[in-house]
Amino acid sequence: MEKKVDISPIKEWRGYKGRPFLISGPCSAETEEQVMETAKELVRIKEVSVFRAGIWKPRTRPDSFEGVGTDGLRWLRSVKQETGLMVCTEVANQKHVYEALKYGVDMLWIGARTSVNPFTVQEISEALNGVDVMVLIKNPVNPDIDLWMGAIERIARAGITRLGAIHRGFSTYERTSYRNQPNWQLPIELHRRMPDLPIICDPSHIAGSREYLHEISQKAMDLNFDGLMLESHIDPDNALSDSAQQITPDELKELLSRLIMRNPVASDPRLLDVLGELRQQIDVFDDHLIDLLEKRMKVAETIGQYKKENNITILQTSRWNDIVRKVMCKGQAKGLSTELIDTVFKAIHQESINHQMKIMNNGVINPPVIKENT
Repeated sequence: MEKKVDISPIKEWRGYKGRPFLISGPCSAETEEQVMETAKELVRIKEVSVFRAGIWKPRTRPDSFEGVGTDGLRWLRSVKQETGLMVCTEVANQKHVYEALKYGVDMLWIGARTSVNPFTVQEISEALNGVDVMVLIKNPVNPDIDLWMGAIERIARAGITRLGAIHRGFSTYERTSYRNQPNWQLPIELHRRMPDLPIICDPSHIAGSREYLHEISQKAMDLNFDGLMLESHIDPDNALSDSAQQITPDELKELLSRLIMRNPVASDPRLLDVLGELRQQIDVFDDHLIDLLEKRMKVAETIGQYKKENNITILQTSRWNDIVRKVMCKGQAKGLSTELIDTVFKAIHQESINHQMKIMNNGVINPPVIKENT
């Protein structure tokens, strides 16, 4: 059973104007003029609740623009005073927390490079003890839901109740259209485990390119996310960091106008009846899938027994490659995504290896995770 975390509903957060709870502003605070001009444009967009800007920028490579530091906090304070918008920035250590709070920052977020480190998150939690501030935790760079939840729980222990998660996607070596893989099933699972936790989507960091921002934002709304964090810059093409994923305030307004907001629940009795019938069909198919998987594993165990008796290794790379090619072709022909086929059959293959490993070791040793060589 998951630990109960005391979380205030997002509808009770200061600045909430309705779904989506919108956070916007430049990737980085670059100059006082750039920050203030962007904020003055964003305040005209009624959906914007919080102005964001990175002050300290954790860059992958040295000699990149790493932020203006504490000077930028004065600019955020001016934004708050002149526009009435709440302000928010990223913190990566205790010093950042103390500095941001000193300048009246309303919301802090913990970035993906920080949430991956429990020691650092714990230090930030201690710095937040007894403080009344909104805190958002981005998913770790790697797709580890327990690590993400652990960071959330550590911050909750400081007494922070206006607490939320940011889904910004996950790093991968594979080349895809997006900068970071969405892996939507992880925030969905996070919501299942922590249903009271608000989840904000960060389409900018998932996309890495402005051309995908609308489709990712729409997907987040279709999945009933609570809000969006979208980077907006007065002159994005000349931004000092992540220029390709930022849009102007006017472009942000246009993107929001095209979002379709759907109801989280159905109220029409006739629709509920139809959905109920279709869901029953899904339940039947799921039962069939479980039965088929059981039968497949029984066959894998029989194969494992023959391999053991004939002193043959479990992993047969050429056979696995043949399976992958075959199921990929069949899956695509039936309208299934390569991502689904890849994920499902890798899991099935791993489970088959586990079952055969038990046979090899007389069912005594809990098998290690074996990764296929493809």
